[in-house]
Amino acid sequence: MISLRKTVYGLVAIAIGLSAVQAASAAEEVNVYSLRQPFLIKPMFKRFTEETGIRVNTLYSQSGLVERIKHEGRNSPADLLLTVDIGRIQDAVDADIAQPIQSNILDANIPAQFRDESHLWVGLTTRARVIYTSLDRVAADAIGSYEDLADPKWKGRVCVRSGMHVYNIALIASMIAHHGQEDAKAWLTAVKDNLARKPQGADTDQIEAVSQGVCDIALGNSYYYGKMLDDPNKAPAAKKVRIVFPNQADRGTHVNISGVALMKNAPNKDNALKLVEFLSNDEAQHMYADINFEYPVKPGVAWSEMVQSWGTFRHDALSLNAIAANRSAAIRLIDEVGFNE
Repeated sequence: MISLRKTVYGLVAIAIGLSAVQAASAAEEVNVYSLRQPFLIKPMFKRFTEETGIRVNTLYSQSGLVERIKHEGRNSPADLLLTVDIGRIQDAVDADIAQPIQSNILDANIPAQFRDESHLWVGLTTRARVIYTSLDRVAADAIGSYEDLADPKWKGRVCVRSGMHVYNIALIASMIAHHGQEDAKAWLTAVKDNLARKPQGADTDQIEAVSQGVCDIALGNSYYYGKMLDDPNKAPAAKKVRIVFPNQADRGTHVNISGVALMKNAPNKDNALKLVEFLSNDEAQHMYADINFEYPVKPGVAWSEMVQSWGTFRHDALSLNAIAANRSAAIRLIDEVGFNE
């Protein structure tokens, strides 16, 4: 009987011990819903786990994550939403699924321009909205600003993706912030008049179009240039264009972000904050930017060698909150001028 009782107590103790270990193990994790592709973020998450022991679980989707988190409600396992573009991260704020993410480390590492005024998101990398021009058909100094895209001399020579894409919406929102709605509408109308074809494709398709002679000038994000140069099949096309950082004589080049928001019902809030702080440190910033040819948000972190080869530039200091505030107006202008028609 004594032996049996000891055995039972022993099994109970083992069960209690296993439960405690499992509970501790379950707590040492963080759940990330990501619109960024897995290959871009796994290296940083791996380093975070090696450094902290906290496992990072990821759910990747190209769309619909804000709606999913909202539908999951209080039972959502999502701790963080990782995405690109101020518009997409603002969608999370507007859906009321984010909570303030505050940290002295983040305040020290990330400039105020790339942090939400209400602390509902922070930027992790930046990307420039640049102009690509033909090496053969456009002189190096022929175009120097976004405003120049409206010059009648470029009629039939400009390519761009859909005006309703978030990257273009953000750029147009910045034009509204700088010039007002009436001038921004006149500019957008003139750019439409200069298009070589209806807006279509992705940013890489615009570079391809310039290389093929469909147009001489195109708009695109800077990191696509790096991706193409890094791809043996696309490098020949990329080498036929130059990258131009607009508005260096005045306000600077428009930049956008990849960013992260802390979810309202995050079950692993402390671990989530640790991960975001880790992503803002020097090592992760360099890795994160290097993999996708982006720019670190933390000042002083070295750019990748390829990105350095494009030269330095001054970026527009306009608050991303100001861009977010003008997105609805930008969408209306795109509609009013029939930009995609």
